[in-house]
Amino acid sequence: MFRGINPLSLDAKGRLSIPSKYRLRLQQQCEGQLMMTIDPDGCLLIYPLPVWEEVEIKILNLSSTNPKAKALKRLLIGYAENCTMDGNGRILVSGPLRDYAKLDKRVALIGQGEKFELWNEQTWHALRDDMIALQKTDAGQVELASLSF
Repeated sequence: MFRGINPLSLDAKGRLSIPSKYRLRLQQQCEGQLMMTIDPDGCLLIYPLPVWEEVEIKILNLSSTNPKAKALKRLLIGYAENCTMDGNGRILVSGPLRDYAKLDKRVALIGQGEKFELWNEQTWHALRDDMIALQKTDAGQVELASLSF
């Protein structure tokens, strides 16, 4: 499982250094073979290749007659790019993907279980603040009531 919030920097070539705490797992799970695509929320999604292959099957099975499903399929599959960790644990984030997510030097890599989200750091901080404010409202409290932490 990938967990945690990791403030990172993209280098001048658009490469992201995967934190060392994830590298061994990624080597074992997928030999450093990753898939990156866009998320409609404005970030990038990074999957180990075997996990992506399962997700991709689900995406491809979405209805081609439902306009929302068709659009989601076009976005997620259309923007999907293979990326391989190099010997230093870095992956290249392509120009089109960086542009979509408005990534500049400072980014946030967010572990989300079987995948990562890659955010512009300022966008992530604003979203985090919105999510914290949402938790202070009554919205969604019934579903969360069963959690004890």
